[in-house]
Amino acid sequence: MGTSDPMTRTLADDDPEDVHDWLRAVATGFLQSAVSEEELRARAGAIDPERTQGAYVDGRCVATFRTFAQRLTLPGGRDVPCCAVTQVTVTATHRRRGLMSAMMRRALAAAKERGEVCASLIAAEYPIYGRHGFGPATRATDFQVDLTRAGTDRAARAADTGPGTGRIDLVTPEELRAVGPAVHERFRALPTSAGAIDRSARWWLAHTGGLRWPGDERRDLFHAVYRDRDGTVQGVASYRHDQRWRNSVPAGTLGVDELTAVTAEAELALWRYLLSVDWTVTVSADRRAPDDVLPLLLPDPRAARIARHHDLLWLRPLDVPALLSARDYRTAGNLVLEVRDDAGLAGGRYALDATAQGARCEPTTLTADLTLSVADLGSLCLGGEAASRLLRLGRLDEHRPGAADHADLLLGTRRLPWCQDMF
Repeated sequence: MGTSDPMTRTLADDDPEDVHDWLRAVATGFLQSAVSEEELRARAGAIDPERTQGAYVDGRCVATFRTFAQRLTLPGGRDVPCCAVTQVTVTATHRRRGLMSAMMRRALAAAKERGEVCASLIAAEYPIYGRHGFGPATRATDFQVDLTRAGTDRAARAADTGPGTGRIDLVTPEELRAVGPAVHERFRALPTSAGAIDRSARWWLAHTGGLRWPGDERRDLFHAVYRDRDGTVQGVASYRHDQRWRNSVPAGTLGVDELTAVTAEAELALWRYLLSVDWTVTVSADRRAPDDVLPLLLPDPRAARIARHHDLLWLRPLDVPALLSARDYRTAGNLVLEVRDDAGLAGGRYALDATAQGARCEPTTLTADLTLSVADLGSLCLGGEAASRLLRLGRLDEHRPGAADHADLLLGTRRLPWCQDMF
């Protein structure tokens, strides 16, 4: 086979070296230096060969593509099976040859056959994935809190989490692995947790430092839990500190790696704790919900500067009736959608009937109220985008006056959808 004719295939399920070669190609595609054998062995455990593709030229892998099973929480708290796309690379020498597109088509067709109702990904570059039917469904905000101007009293913040109001405990990585997964699953089941995704045991192991290799420069985290008056863990937080001093004065930054809480009490207590840690002048909190309470906890909310506001989780509907039937809606109503899908996976006309008792969505021959692309439906389905805004942009067609505004009422959520996890 010549260099101009790449061959795409899945990995061999009984050949560790095949997996290692593929991981080396991932590193090359992401412009990273060579990976050690220890890192290869550590990373190989996450790979399902049947869901992992590579494009090969003369035996060398020049493009990579992998998926894994995921559970995605919808508005109302129910979750659905989702196909998570990750580690998509094409070596610079073989771009613009359709390699990624071919692997994407194969992966999405397999996902639909498995019964996964949508696909998800984190887009490294914005323009790539819209043409494959993905739309940005959640957004996140990176905050930088200047404690020197926040107007808070450190002693008062620490006192807020004293006896009688629940307590904060620092825990070991092993202790967090024992309690954290249950807290996250309870959080995912909340009606307001649209956009949250599940975490594997491997995720928790990596998060708590149990999956490392020589040369790994990730810093160990501190882990805190909030226990209510009854001793039940209602929230967890993980953070790091750079321990910087300037002219014998603390100048440190505390970086919040994650904060997940099941109750408002736990959320506020954990934030107050993180804002009161000694030797800290800046609290950095990335990938927080756009409507996070953090700024309003401060006497001067302007001290919580928005460093970046960005898209995070992208969704690609594969089974429109299953996806729209599984979520809750803010009000009762009917809507007929004409969905365009060039890939032929999710296109069609669908009637949505939302009631207080639940929703039903099914194919229909009724006249469409709105026509939109499958990518724009991906942006709308969690409530993070407004149909009326897409209408102003000319990205959907309104066949019944007021249909876009009606869609906003139906699809909107009390809290914005949020995913804090990278994958």
